[in-house]
Amino acid sequence: MNALLAKTGTDAVHPVARLLLAELAAASETPARLVVVAPGGYGKTTLLGALESGCREAGVDATLVDDADQLGEDDLARLTSLAGPVVLAHRPNPRSEALRVLAEPFARQVALPPLDADEVGALARQLTGRLVDGTAAAALHSRTGGVPRLVERAVTEQLGEFRAELAELDDDVLRYLIAAEAGAGRNLDLLCALLELAPDRLPEVVDGARATGLLDANDELLPVAAEAVRTYGPPARRLTVLQQLVEIQLRGGLPVLELAKSLLDTGSSGASAAAAFAAAAGEALPGDAKLAARLFAAAADAGARDTAVTTGWARAAALSGDLDTALRLGDGMLSGDDPEARAAGAEIAATVLAHRGELARSAELYRWAAAADACAPGDGDGPDLTASTWGAPRTTPGHNAPVPGEAWAPSWTNARGPEVYRWAGRGAANAFAAIALAGSGQLAAARNLVDAPVPGVAPTLFAGAVARTADGIVDSVSGQGADTLSALVGAAAMLEPAATGAPLPDSPAALAALVGLHSGELGLAESVLDRALASGVGGDLLTARHRLLLGWVAMTSGHLTAAAEHRDAVAGTRLEARDELFFATLELGLARRASDLVGLQQSWDRAYQASMRQQTDLFTLLPLGELAIAAARTGAHAKLTRQLRHAHAMLGELGNPPLWTVSLCWHELHAAITVEDLDTASHQLAALTSFAGHGRYPAALARAATCWLAVLGGAFDHDEVSAAAAELHELDLCWDAARLAGQAAIRTSDRKAMVQLLEGARQFQAGTGRRESATPEPGAAPGLSTLSERELEVARLVVDGLTYKQAGSKLFISGKTVEHHMARIRAKLGAADRRELLATLRELLAKPDFS
Repeated sequence: MNALLAKTGTDAVHPVARLLLAELAAASETPARLVVVAPGGYGKTTLLGALESGCREAGVDATLVDDADQLGEDDLARLTSLAGPVVLAHRPNPRSEALRVLAEPFARQVALPPLDADEVGALARQLTGRLVDGTAAAALHSRTGGVPRLVERAVTEQLGEFRAELAELDDDVLRYLIAAEAGAGRNLDLLCALLELAPDRLPEVVDGARATGLLDANDELLPVAAEAVRTYGPPARRLTVLQQLVEIQLRGGLPVLELAKSLLDTGSSGASAAAAFAAAAGEALPGDAKLAARLFAAAADAGARDTAVTTGWARAAALSGDLDTALRLGDGMLSGDDPEARAAGAEIAATVLAHRGELARSAELYRWAAAADACAPGDGDGPDLTASTWGAPRTTPGHNAPVPGEAWAPSWTNARGPEVYRWAGRGAANAFAAIALAGSGQLAAARNLVDAPVPGVAPTLFAGAVARTADGIVDSVSGQGADTLSALVGAAAMLEPAATGAPLPDSPAALAALVGLHSGELGLAESVLDRALASGVGGDLLTARHRLLLGWVAMTSGHLTAAAEHRDAVAGTRLEARDELFFATLELGLARRASDLVGLQQSWDRAYQASMRQQTDLFTLLPLGELAIAAARTGAHAKLTRQLRHAHAMLGELGNPPLWTVSLCWHELHAAITVEDLDTASHQLAALTSFAGHGRYPAALARAATCWLAVLGGAFDHDEVSAAAAELHELDLCWDAARLAGQAAIRTSDRKAMVQLLEGARQFQAGTGRRESATPEPGAAPGLSTLSERELEVARLVVDGLTYKQAGSKLFISGKTVEHHMARIRAKLGAADRRELLATLRELLAKPDFS
């Protein structure tokens, strides 16, 4: 035997088994007794096959027994009396006394451990014939735990072979594995209830699960094993076990989220499944609205059609940004018979419509919902909300474990209460209505709502935050807006820990940022938006809005690269009307500031269409102003006449509040300057001047506007222009400051003043993060390395199609100076004529190492 064992092919045998075979081949005598112990899948059978082949070749009469743990006590006893070599292989079974007694007199016991990462890589290479690098081997080891059988089935994609093996397992072990895959492997109470075992009996089942080779050292299912159990376990058994688990948890009033996730897409239905999905959805809602929406939908599919589930589904859909589903559900509730459900449906629809640019309709629905709330039991009129439907306590399930196999229907689905249906309530609904009313020009109605007492409303953080927001917005319109920004920033901070799970029509942070943009407080606007994004206020529903407003803040201050990054972060996602307008006009504004005439024309159509889908309101005046300037640049100014007329009519109804009116006048001034409409420009200047006494920001814009018209007229004071531009820069309007100084520089005949203004323009624009350097960029393409930074800038603009005058305007130099730069570039590159020069520049600037 010893001589022939060395000839046995052992490449596929476990490394420890190979060492054992080598030892046996080198030994002078054959061991009388040998025990090999390892869980399933570690290679015991392969080892026995190699030993059997060797014994047969050597003519040795040996007894080799696989799965000795499956033998009865009588068979085990007979093995002790056998003469000659005996080799036993079995799975660990520490509670088998017969195995322990049998193994005691054996000469040697060998345990096969899991493979390490290098050994996993070697086995995978042997099985596939392909080289497996260290990273792939480590990943495979993590998935399989180094169990040879799992490695083999993973790399050969044969996990389906587990189907028969799982079906043959002891029922308790199979149920344990299903429970472990569902995340209940460490919940001892739950496992005991599921298996109907006393706690001291549970270790026997765990030992059986360990023996399968599917658990790691911490008794957790290995990833590949979990996939096998989930995909190839007996479907009916798995579904039954999962339903039993959730029923046990529900009866005990315990969390069911992880278990219910395992029931998704199984087709599970009935009262217990519906209750499990609904309860799990409630658990998921604060942290994962998309998952909550899936679970609520599953609850509805399983048979739960009550208002609590419908409202929860609509709420989750809204938070996750699926406003079509939210509006469909909310609208369906509006037509129902339950007054409280109709009020909840109104809240949902009002929230959706606010995002779709319908503030007036949103306000109407919020007011209707608040009025329904006011008709509580005890009032003389309104909906008949009896005690059984209004204040019925939610039934708490009992704590006894269910009888296995017995159907169980929870009773909580029959209980109703306003806390199940509503997230806003009368106080918040009134506040949201007031914000929408003020935003759509209905100040008196908004003030009435803000000033009206709301008895019986709990002073929660949520209620306080939305009430403070409404106060701030109404005050900003009514002429008492000095403290508006402070109130809104405070409301935003108050809402951060309290807004989880609440679909908002808008956030205090977004409104604070708009006020900051309208008042020159860009740093504060950026800070409050960053905090809102970090804390997830409003969920996915408001993420795009916060991000787009950050882009607007960056663009307004002249940080165009940062603005483009914020724009790109939401590009490709579906945007509702309000967000679409801010996105499209952000693109428009970036193209205008980059003097990208082609991009401006391409962006115009999308921005204009977005404006047509959005009703003009107080909170969309900035996009409207940007549209007005772009329309002037593209020759489409007449298209905006109606919208601008409506905006001014709304502002007039509100008494032309300075906070909101100044920015629109500033944008319209620049639109008029663009088309050289001096009458309109003078009218806007007069409007800005009339607001100059209402704070530093309107005063700075009024002074800058005065300088702009003076510059265009050719008679201006250089010092006044420099001072006005510097003040704009201090207000973070860096791009406007640089533009004003640059335009004055190229229009003055005073050489000294021109130099000073140009230097000022460059300093102001440097505040936007624009790099200025006298040395070529690192990695510049051959041929361009001889050009200065200014020559590179000129080359880029001319290649992009700008005329010398347009390029000079962007760089705050004259068109003649651009022409001189191009002549020097041509000489440095050795181009014969302008056509060859442009072709050469296009080729060089297009190279990847330069772009």
